[in-house]
Amino acid sequence: MNATALNLPEIGQPFLTLSSVTKTYGSKIAANNVSLAIPRGSIYGFLGPNGSGKTTTIRSIMNIILPDKGEIRLAGLPMDGRLRDRIGYLPEERGLYRKMKCRDQLAYLAELKGVPRKEALERADQWLQRMGLSEYRLQKIDTLSKGMQQKIQFAATFISEPDLVILDEVFTGLDPLNIELLREMILEEKSKGVTILFSTHMLAEAEKICDCICLIEGGNIIIDGTLESVRADFPLKSVRAVWADDASPPEGLPGVLHSELKEGSWRLTLAEGTDPHSLLPLLSAAGPLSLFSANRPSLEEIFLEAVARSQGEVRS
Repeated sequence: MNATALNLPEIGQPFLTLSSVTKTYGSKIAANNVSLAIPRGSIYGFLGPNGSGKTTTIRSIMNIILPDKGEIRLAGLPMDGRLRDRIGYLPEERGLYRKMKCRDQLAYLAELKGVPRKEALERADQWLQRMGLSEYRLQKIDTLSKGMQQKIQFAATFISEPDLVILDEVFTGLDPLNIELLREMILEEKSKGVTILFSTHMLAEAEKICDCICLIEGGNIIIDGTLESVRADFPLKSVRAVWADDASPPEGLPGVLHSELKEGSWRLTLAEGTDPHSLLPLLSAAGPLSLFSANRPSLEEIFLEAVARSQGEVRS
C-alpha cells in the first residue's frame, strides 16, 4: 500500500484506534481490553511502570504480535503488514548495521520503506545536516559515539516521512543538549501533522511535549486524556513557600499534613479539600514571603497517585 491509499483524517481527529485489545500469556494478562483513540498530529504520551503492558500494546500496534482479541486501525484501516511503510518505529532495543556508512545506512532504511534511491540519498543528507552529523556521513556506524548512533537511529525513524511514529525511550543515554535537539525535532515533525506515540519513563520530558497521556498499569488503562483534563482529576496537594528571612512554617497549620525543606523552599503537603490560598495569611504571619505558589501536581505525582489508586493504596 502506498501513501496515497491512506486517507488521512483532519488534524485532531482519531487516527490510531485500539478497540478492546487483549493479550494474555498463560495466566498473565498483558493487555486487558485496551481501547484508545489517538488524534492525528498529536504527541501522545504512553506511560506505565515496568511490566505494565506498554511493550505488549506497542508490539500489537506494530503487528509484531497479534492480540487475542480486539481491533487496531490506522486511518480506519485494519492494522496489518500493508501499513508498516506508514509507520516509523524506534524501539528501546536499538539496532543499526554497524559496518555501514551513516549516509548509506539512512538511505537503505528509507529505500526499505519505498523511497527511491536518489531521493533516499537526498533525505539522508538532509537528516544528517539536521542532526549535526554531516561531517560523519561517510563514516561507519561503529566509529560513532553512542549518542551519535542514537541520533542516526532517530533520523532513520523519520526519513521515510511516516504518518505515525512510535518512539520508545528515545532520550535514554543522551546528554541535555541532544535531548533538547531531539525534542525540537519531535515538535517540528508534529507541526507537519505526524502523529507520535511517545513511550517513556522520563516523565518530566513527557510533561514538556505531550498533548495527551495514557497510563497503563497491570494491562489496564487507568488514565487517558489531555494533560489539562488529567490534572483536573488530581487536585492541588501542596504549596511552596520561601521566607525572606529564612523563617520556617508555623507548627500546626490547619490542613497541612507535613512540611519539608527541599531545594531551598518549603513544600507543604495538604490534606484533601484544603484550600491552598487559605494558608497565605497564616504563612505571612511567620515573616515576609519571597515566594508562595500553589503547585499543580506534576506528571510524576499524578503517575504515582494513579498507580497507587489502581493498586488500592492511599498516598498522603
